Amino acid sequence: MISPKKLIRMARKWQKLAVLSRKRISIPRTTEDMDAENSSKLSMVDKGHFVIYTEDQKRFVMPLAYLNNDILRKLFKMSEEEFGLSSNGPIILPCDSTLMEYVVMLIRRGIAKDLEKALLKSVDTSRCSLSSSFHQGDASHPSLICGY
Repeated sequence: MISPKKLIRMARKWQKLAVLSRKRISIPRTTEDMDAENSSKLSMVDKGHFVIYTEDQKRFVMPLAYLNNDILRKLFKMSEEEFGLSSNGPIILPCDSTLMEYVVMLIRRGIAKDLEKALLKSVDTSRCSLSSSFHQGDASHPSLICGY
């Protein structure tokens, strides 16, 4: 017969070994579980940044400092009017990815006030998108296409 003290020591020893070499038993994962995990990884952004999506589902990660820009503020207001305030979904701006890339480029380069006012006015009065395919000139100068 084993003494109670020896039995307790053996149990503690086995517990320590079990903790050190614990193998996890998991249920086989479905593709839905994997997609959910991947989407949660995609939703992670660096500290000091935010994520927005355009109407054509392109994702933009921007620094919080960009929130001071009047063009982005106007696009946020338009988004609120068009899509409402979403508490559980992504922020979708009412513009295409080409326009958003153009806006980001202008913000990075330091947009001139007159150009900012002109762009705000055109965004304010109509639905806008950028398209270089309608521009017959240089492809590095995209043209602003506005429609109602």
